[in-house]
Formats: sequence, C-alpha cells, structure tokens
Amino acid sequence: MARWDAILSLPVQNPPTLEISSAELVWSKVEGWHDKLDRVALIPYARVDDFVRGESNNKECPTRFHVEARRRRSPSTPFKQKVDGILEYILYWCSFGPDDHRKGGIVRPSRTTYVPKKKNAGRPNTKRGCICHFIVKRLIAEPSVALIIYNDDKHVDKKGLPCHGPQDKKAAGTRAMFAPYISEDLRLRVLSLLYVGVSVETIMQRHNESVERQGGPCNRDDLLTHRYVRRQERAIRRSTYELDDDDAVSISMWVESHQNLVFFYEDFSDSNPFTLGIQTEWQLQQMIRFGNSGMLASDSRFGTNKLQYPIHSLLVFNLDKKAIPVAWIIAPKFSSLDAHRWMRALYNRVHTKDPTWKLAGFIVDDPSYDVLAIRDVFQCTVMISFWRIRHLWHKNIVKCLETDMQIKISRRLGWIVDNICRHQGSMSLFEEFMEDFIDESKFMDYFKATWHPRIGTWINALQTLPLASQESCAAMEFYHNQLKIRLLNEKDICVYQRADWLVDKLGTKVHSYFWLDEYSEKDDFARYWKNEWMSGLTSWRKALKIPDTDVIMEDGCAKVTDQDKAFVVWNTGSMLSICNCSWAQDGNLCEHILKVLSICRKRGSILPSVTLFQYHQALNNMLHCPPFDSFIRDHAVSLAVSVQKQLNTLLDKESDQTVMDPNEKRIIIDIPQEWFKVVSTNRDQDLVSKKRVINDILSEDDNGCEDRNNSNDAPGCASAMNDIADQEVVDHGIARNGKLFESAGEDSLPADMDVDPSSTCVNPPGLDPVDDTVSGDAFQENKERGLATIGNEISASENGALPNDKIEENISDKGGRDCAMDVDTPSSTTEDVKHCEIHQNGVNEVPRVISCTKDADSHLSPPSTVTPAEPLAVDTGENSGTIKEDVYLGSNT
Repeated sequence: MARWDAILSLPVQNPPTLEISSAELVWSKVEGWHDKLDRVALIPYARVDDFVRGESNNKECPTRFHVEARRRRSPSTPFKQKVDGILEYILYWCSFGPDDHRKGGIVRPSRTTYVPKKKNAGRPNTKRGCICHFIVKRLIAEPSVALIIYNDDKHVDKKGLPCHGPQDKKAAGTRAMFAPYISEDLRLRVLSLLYVGVSVETIMQRHNESVERQGGPCNRDDLLTHRYVRRQERAIRRSTYELDDDDAVSISMWVESHQNLVFFYEDFSDSNPFTLGIQTEWQLQQMIRFGNSGMLASDSRFGTNKLQYPIHSLLVFNLDKKAIPVAWIIAPKFSSLDAHRWMRALYNRVHTKDPTWKLAGFIVDDPSYDVLAIRDVFQCTVMISFWRIRHLWHKNIVKCLETDMQIKISRRLGWIVDNICRHQGSMSLFEEFMEDFIDESKFMDYFKATWHPRIGTWINALQTLPLASQESCAAMEFYHNQLKIRLLNEKDICVYQRADWLVDKLGTKVHSYFWLDEYSEKDDFARYWKNEWMSGLTSWRKALKIPDTDVIMEDGCAKVTDQDKAFVVWNTGSMLSICNCSWAQDGNLCEHILKVLSICRKRGSILPSVTLFQYHQALNNMLHCPPFDSFIRDHAVSLAVSVQKQLNTLLDKESDQTVMDPNEKRIIIDIPQEWFKVVSTNRDQDLVSKKRVINDILSEDDNGCEDRNNSNDAPGCASAMNDIADQEVVDHGIARNGKLFESAGEDSLPADMDVDPSSTCVNPPGLDPVDDTVSGDAFQENKERGLATIGNEISASENGALPNDKIEENISDKGGRDCAMDVDTPSSTTEDVKHCEIHQNGVNEVPRVISCTKDADSHLSPPSTVTPAEPLAVDTGENSGTIKEDVYLGSNT
C-alpha cells in the first residue's frame, strides 16, 4: 500500500479526556523518507492543543512544547490538488531544546547572536539540547484531521543522555528538574487573585509559606518567582477594554485576539443580529465534568434594564449544587429563534473534546425558549424553572402592599400556580384573582401590564414541561445575585452601554471570581477577600443546617431561629411564602422559607411538591403505555430486571443495619402484560390514595404475599408473572446513614427537601440517559443521598387493627381534611376510610384495582376567595391492573 493511502486509511482517534497524551493513542508505522519508518496517528484538528498539553504534563518528565516552525496556507488560496498537500505545518519542540546552552553544548548557526548569561541555570529560557519533538500536519484532503508524526519521543540530548527532568542529576536544584514554566492551574490562580485585587506581595507571601511547610520545592509550581507575578500584575494594570472608539470595531478586534475564548460569533447583518458566545477553557472543562449525564440551566435575561446587550448564561451544578457559568451568550435581546446556531456550535465544541458527552436535562427560565432546538441539539428532556417569575412577583408584592395584603395575595398566587402545575386550573384562575383584588391598584396595574399578556404562555409551559426543583431554583437565583454583585459594580455607569467592556470584564474579572469559588485552597486568602468575593452556600444548603427544633409553628405562621435571630414565615408551605428576613424582602427564596416548607412536608400538612407529583405522573404514564413492538418489550423487561437487581443488591446491604416490623406487609401492584412487578413504597396521588391504612389487602387473593419475619427477604408472591418471580421485591425499609426512618416526626432533614418523605428515592450523582443501560455502580456512589425511605410506609398489621401512628391528622383550620398527605400523622379515626375494595378485572385473574373513596368533608379548603378545586380523578385504565383513585387537591396552606 502506498504511503498516503496507508495514512488516510488510519482511524481518527479521539479519547474522551480533557488532555491527550501519546500513551493514550495507538501509533502506526508507515514508510517515511530515507527508508525510515514514521510513527503516525490521526486526531481531530481541534484537539491539537489538548495533545500539546497532554505531552507537556508528562509525569515522568514534565516540560512544555513550543512552536519551533510553522507554515500555513489559507484555505481560500488556489492550489493544486495533491494527496500530500497541506494547509498547515507545525513543528513542536520541547522547550529545553533544540539548542544546548550548557557548557560545551551545540548552538545552531542561526542562533550565533546568543550571548551566554553568567548564571543561566534555572532560567525559563535555558536550552539543554533536548531532541524530543513532533510534527502536526493539516492535510488538504482532510482539513478536520491532524496528522501527528512523532519519532523522537524521548527527552534526551544528542548523546542519548537525559538532559532535564528527575533523571538528569545535573538538573537538581534548577528549574530543569521539573519544567520550564509554571502549570496552567497556577497561572490561572495568579491571574484570578490579581484580578480580584489581591496584591503581589500577598500572593508571594502565601506561596512561599506553603513551599516552606512542605520542606522545599518539589514541583515546577514551587519555583514561582516574584518577577513573574509582578509582570502579570503590570500587564493587567496597563490593559484596556476600549480597543477602538467604535464599539463594533472594538468587539471585532477583541474577537480576533481571543479566538480561544469564542465559540460563536456573528456580526450585525441584514438577516442576523449580533451574537457572541464566550467560553473559556476552564468553563469547557466544567461543562464536560458536571454536564455529562447532568443538568444544564439557563439564566436568559441578566442585565436587561442596565446593559446594552443582556447576558444569557448557561449553568451547570457542581458537587455542592451551586451554579457555575459554563458559557455566556451576548446579544442585543433574548431571541429564542436564533438560539439553534450557537447551541449547535457549543454542542460541537463539547463533543470535540468528549464524544461520549450527553446531557440529561436542560432547564429553561423563559417559556418562549426554543424547546424544539434544545431537543434537536442536546437530545435531552427540557424542564421549566419558576424562579424568575416567582422572584419578580415576590419583589413587587413586598414593594407595593402592606403585610396583611402581602400574605393574602401571595397565598392566592401560590395556590393558583400549584393548581395549574397539577393540571387543575387555567387562565380563569388569574382572571378571578384580578377581580377579587382589584382594589390593590398599585400591584394590579403592574400585574396586568407586565404579566397578563404573557400569562397564557407561562400556563402552557407549566402544564407541558416538567417543573424544576426548588434546589435548582435556589442555585440559579444565587448565581444571578452573585453575577449582579460582581459585574454591575462600576462607578461610571456609562460603560454599561459598551459591549467591549462587557466581554472584557466577563472574560477576566468575573471569570476569576467563579474560578476562585471552585479553588480548593481559596481559604488561604480569606482575610483579603472583598464583599463581592463572598460566595457561601445557597439558600437550600443553608436550610439543611437549621435544626428542626428551631422551627415553631403557631397561628398560621412559623417562627424560625437562625443564628440567634428570629424570623417569621407566613403562608407556610406555599410556593410564594413571605419571610421578614432581608434576603426574602428583596424577592429571593430564603433558607427560612425552604426550611419551613420541608417541615410541613415531613409533617404531612401540605401536598407533596409539584416536582414529585410530575415525577410520579411520568412513571405512571410510562408504565401504562406499553410498547407495541415485541423486541422493545423484551428490552424493557431486561432493563427493568437489571435495575431491580442492582437495587436489591444495595437493599440487602442496607437491610443488614435495619430492623423492620415483622408484622408489616407489602402492597404489590401487578402491572398487566406480565412484564414486571412494581412495589408501591410511596403514596403519591397518582398511584396510591393518600392517608388510608389498607388492612389485609393481599389476603383477599389466594396467591397473595405472606408475611416475612426477616426484613432482608423479599416477600414471596405467587402470581401469573412467574417468568420473573425470582426477582427480589424492593424492600421499603431503607436506612439513611445506618438509621431507619420510622416516623415523620423524626428530627432529620432529608438531603432533598423536594422529595416525598414516604418515597424510596434513587438519586445518583449523575443521571443516566433513558436509552442507556444503567451501570452496575451507578447507584453505589454518594450513599447518603441514595436510596432513602423517610416517613411511614403503607403497611397492614397481623391483626388488621389500625396502629395509632398511622391515623390521619386534622390539620385544616376550616374543618376540612387533607386527603393527599406526605406523611401519616396521628389524630383521625377509622371512619375517615369509608371503604377500600379490591376488584378482579378478569384479565388472567392477575391485575387488581384498588378503589378508595373518602367523605366529602375531606376536601382541602382553598383560600376564602377561591372556589374549591374540582377533584382530580386519576383513572389508569379499566383493565390495566392499576390503582384507581380520586384525589382532591387544594391550597397548600
């Protein structure tokens, strides 16, 4: 085979890592010049910089490669078509060569003007004759591919002896022992500290102290010099954002000089508006790290009232569930119709780095977002976040109304949104709201002018898209406030009208703030932080630290003690609760509201969250929409069996630490078509009627389940689904941190306050896509947040009696009762459950329908000015073997 035929037939290698080293590639040998065999490999041209970084970070011999020679041809230049024609030729050489400035070393004739320094040992530009180098060629035949020719891969001189690194004894005590320059991480740290205002002396003092503590230099970063830091500080001080008087020209010049930060750029034209997408290398790494099998969120309208060009931020959530910006899009206005182009450019950039990268979900904060474009580009689920509209409503309610009216209007609006999300309301609820509160002219004028024209779009989005959890809302809100503090702090407000100032500050100072938030050793500089530096925890994380004992419920409100200060929360459990703390008065979702909300859900005084409601609704719809294709059905069965075995393995380990009531029974709901079993351990209104104690249900069937005294054993059930009868049923006595949650009154806050306390939750750190097989260790990591059942399980005792702790509590101030609670609480009687019957539907005598109804007085009372909501009848099919129920939903108060 000819040389170029052999080269072009090689596979293009693209390892899914942030950096590529020669050890990760498979090298092929082809015939080269002078009968020499060349070691070659093909990688994507966009990943050449990753290969250079990977080779520089060689653990055995760290170094840095510089461009020794380059030849470039413009793609538009006419050229003769040749198979070996190249668009670009780059020669990368180890920075310790090719010249040798050591005593007796050889210097190339072209470098005869070099004057040896008296003390050149340890200087960054010291040449030691290293022959390690490689060539990168960009071929005309394949412009998207880079051909790497790597023959001299050993860091030795022409005599074959080590000339730098740990193996070179003569390099001890000099920079050549490690690498010629500092690492990229230290460079970013120095720049970030300088941008936020930390002095050069402080940086060097802390650095020298850390080196002394470890007993002297042990890597290249320990050799950081005062001269280097001072030079960086001087460059920052002398730089300017205004490259030209004309803002458009200045932006074009910035883009030209910062190509590595720009993933999408489109100047003004007759057909398209100005759009600029910014993403640094660190942001790209965070997007790959936390976005893969994770969530991507959008803050689409920052600076609409102040900046000439609003900022559209894309966010991921780190291990602390804080929002990190991974891209900024700048445009004259938010336009969802133009989003497809920059989305595709961003997706291609990420996939160039990691071809296996896949997003699990995309959270939007605007109903006019191009949902179809997101699904087309990212191939993931789209969710809607309510944080922005809640923030603006809350802010104007506090500003325009007195305290009593704040409570009434916020309660009403929260109830309306809750019913709309549960498909129990429409536009008429808002029409009635505006009629009932027409006297509050100041707020109503704002509401009619700003929100009434857009409310129909929001209603449609809330009813068609899943609602994002309040933890993600708190993280997005926290990021929005941090960006406001760190960006909009200029004394001269005229700069807000220039785009070149905006892109310069985002890429330098603002980026430094968020980089330092993720820096592990940032506490070393804590005493030098400014107020805008402070990051802290989100409201959700702060709420987790407040003990349950510091919350007192009384007179329709809650008193929360936080850091020796008492705060009052009204409308407890509502989506628009009111708190008198300063953070909430600005329209934000504070930790006191979230803490009270979690307490109410644990006590069962409010409905489960909308997020949980939609989760169970989606599961219910999925289970009762069987695939028509036999092969898809077989795949679904195998996947269900695989997941259940993984769960059972974890449950077996957890159950060794727990002791369960031997008299408890499990309710097994048989799904038709004999695919799999579903164990009902949660009591969502879509699956199991809330607040009912079902006694001896399984005894109605001769093939029912027997009680098991050993909690580690799954209940044995003989049914028509014997093809998977060997599977163990998921045990609903699950421990968190080695303790079994037996009652809702236990003073322990779940890791996720949006989770129904009575449900079994699987919450791995990464979300596996639906079309992927769940890996065996997907549920092993982060044990505290995985697999937890909190609250009381639906159980039936041996003698059929109702235990005292399984009785419903009358919590309504107006004589009503909740019929859909999170947790059973003791205070009602057996008369609340009128009848609970089991019907055979006659299909193979397997499926059952459990019908449970309650008295009319168990309706949840809505606000006084609102008509009671119609009951939501959840009918999952006449012949489907599922649970059939009537659930009455109303106010959260």
